[in-house]
Amino acid sequence: MRRLGIIGAGGMTQTVLAALSGLPLDHLAVLSRTPGQAIEAWFATKVTAHTELAEFLATKPDLVAECAGHAAVRAHGAAVLASGCDLIVISVGALADDALLTELHNAAQRGGSRLILPAGAVGGLDALAAAKLSGLQDVVYTGSKPPAAWRGTQAEQAVDLAGLTAPVCFFEGSAREAARTYPQNANVAAAIALAGAGFDATRVRLVADPGITRNRHEIAVRSGCSDFSIQLEGIASAANPKTSLMAGYSVAHAVLSRAARVLI
Repeated sequence: MRRLGIIGAGGMTQTVLAALSGLPLDHLAVLSRTPGQAIEAWFATKVTAHTELAEFLATKPDLVAECAGHAAVRAHGAAVLASGCDLIVISVGALADDALLTELHNAAQRGGSRLILPAGAVGGLDALAAAKLSGLQDVVYTGSKPPAAWRGTQAEQAVDLAGLTAPVCFFEGSAREAARTYPQNANVAAAIALAGAGFDATRVRLVADPGITRNRHEIAVRSGCSDFSIQLEGIASAANPKTSLMAGYSVAHAVLSRAARVLI
């Protein structure tokens, strides 16, 4: 892999480029309404900035990484895959839309390309995907955040965030319902659903907890080969506090895996 494309020029792109600083590339193409923000972060290769998808794809990237949100997946995903280029999508929550998922799948078939979904802000998806082959009995994702992190969402209608003195679970439902009702948390729930039991069989609990300062992700699984639970506490990106720092590193890992001779 010698030519990389990145969709988006925000905080996550900055994280990705910093993590890839040692990767030898002949060319980096950035597609964004304001691509100049990402250019300054890359010093090791030739860089071009683009605002139009056609000219971006004309640079012939071997791999494209999306770091721009659900709208970018809907706007550009199918065209990238149909062009024959593999696509890393970190905004996995967009795939709760079955029509979009089908469109991307069909575009990948036409282009002979692959849609790559990194774990993002969570871990253990390799174990979940393996356990799926033995039969999954139960998959539960619990997402906990400080009350302030839920401001501006429908959680404000379900609970008095400012007055909380103890953890409150304000949502319980399927991953599909969670992705639609709380799109800010859709990426984590969607990644777990796609790796495991699917959007309708994966159960989601969302919690406002005044006793924590970081976002907490917990996955509990019962399957035919193992029962396990995993908990992570994410550190927010300094460039965008609404974004997990791990999500950017997850994209970078997916890029490095594409270029690696030994893959873990």
